[in-house]
Amino acid sequence: MIKKTSILLLLLAISLKGFSWGQTGHRVVGQIASSYLSCKAKRNIRKILGTESVAISSNWADFIKSDTSYKYLDSWHYVNIKSGLNNAEFTKYLQEDTKTDAYTKLNFLIAELKNKKVSLEQKRLYLRLLIHIAGDIHQPMHVSRAEDLGGNRIKAFWFADATNLHALWDDKLIEFQKLSFTEYATNINHVSKAQRREWQKQPMTEWFFESYQLAEQLYAGIKQPEPRLSFRYNFDNVEMLNQQLLKGGVRLAGLLNEVFK
Repeated sequence: MIKKTSILLLLLAISLKGFSWGQTGHRVVGQIASSYLSCKAKRNIRKILGTESVAISSNWADFIKSDTSYKYLDSWHYVNIKSGLNNAEFTKYLQEDTKTDAYTKLNFLIAELKNKKVSLEQKRLYLRLLIHIAGDIHQPMHVSRAEDLGGNRIKAFWFADATNLHALWDDKLIEFQKLSFTEYATNINHVSKAQRREWQKQPMTEWFFESYQLAEQLYAGIKQPEPRLSFRYNFDNVEMLNQQLLKGGVRLAGLLNEVFK
């Protein structure tokens, strides 16, 4: 019994290590998306997910990391790309991209969810992944440099705790706000119809490039080895954080409305 418990704890630790936006962040994105779904999208999502909400399903792709049979999904969560690209260069890279990454797999998931021949079980897998990955790419460090594993090798201290740039943006900043995912979503979900339309009509390449540019800013903001970050870092970056969570939710809704139109 002790041995089994130890194995379960180890698997849980492995699954938690790679979280993106953390549980709260993904649920914020999912909760916001739910508020902008069309009636048709809601019906189709209910047929696939049953009583599981978009917000709750958003964490499935991270939780399943504890199951080694889903190891092949690891590279679906991010895009590794060299720094210093302009919009045209970045877009060209994505358009020619043949790797297994967030961009290629989002396009794959969209196509499969529109395919009427795909089974309900497969659609459930694909929908959970689409919800999650659409959130992932709005976390800037998920569209960043391969050489430091998307900021995982950029060490820092968050108050007294040793961390890294990627983990800081996955969950530490979000958890610092001390809000439940429903409170967080309610607090930031204020956007005009015109702004929603503008965000939703942008091609996915623009979503990725936006995160890429923000990641470059975040790299530049770490000016010394293992800096000690605290209140000032939160003050300087919380607006960007909230904007990315909001955009993630609004764009996810637009994507789901398009898939299930």
